Amino acid sequence: MRMPDTSEILLQVEGVSLAFGGVKALRDVSLDIRKGEIRAIIGPNGAGKTSMLNVINGFYHPNRGAITFKGRTRAQMQPFEASRGGIARTFQNVALFKGMSALDNIMAGRTLKMRRGLLWQMLRYGPALAEEIEHRHRVEEIIDFLEIEPIRKVPVARLPYGLQKRVELGRALAMEPDLLLLDEPMAGMNLEEKKDMSRFIIDVNDHYGTTIALIEHDMAVVMDLSHRVVVLDHGVKIADGTPDEVKNNQAVIEAYLGVAH
Repeated sequence: MRMPDTSEILLQVEGVSLAFGGVKALRDVSLDIRKGEIRAIIGPNGAGKTSMLNVINGFYHPNRGAITFKGRTRAQMQPFEASRGGIARTFQNVALFKGMSALDNIMAGRTLKMRRGLLWQMLRYGPALAEEIEHRHRVEEIIDFLEIEPIRKVPVARLPYGLQKRVELGRALAMEPDLLLLDEPMAGMNLEEKKDMSRFIIDVNDHYGTTIALIEHDMAVVMDLSHRVVVLDHGVKIADGTPDEVKNNQAVIEAYLGVAH
């Protein structure tokens, strides 16, 4: 896949370590994410991939290390700082409001963009109504982009899994993120759903110019989508480079396939 025409670093992780009691989830990991790229984080089960995403958007606070996002360095990111700063996230297990429609779930992603207070929003009057119309217009654009217009009013609990994942992607896009974190976006999908989601991830990167960091176990998807790949194993970075460089790395082959002793 062609590298984006930029070397600007959007996010830098430097020497991050994270432990839960005696369990070391991350050990002195450094990596960067460049503006405009699709950056994959891969590794065997228990490698520390989701822990890394949780550190980036503030769900976990590292024991050591620093994170620099859009030029600002901090020892740890708070979740509200991540959201307000331009980091959005989808989850391995779909995290939607199951009783709400696809439209209302995506509208929830606009919350941080709303300038009027809660009382104005409840009254839906004057400036608040005008603002809601503006946000709904943006959400309808996302619905059209993700090709989910026919299910826009359907409660998400009634939708098949693949469409629920697409709605969750839409909610993240509604935040207009600079950095979009995708935690196993293909998990539980059939082949056709994976093809659709892969196409939408590429389109998000191309159409919106959104920088994407993703965790994914399907190596064919990773190699097709990613500009660069970083590999973790037991909390340690063992490889970092282009898809071709990584898939031919002996340490990566041994981590995935094991090695006879």
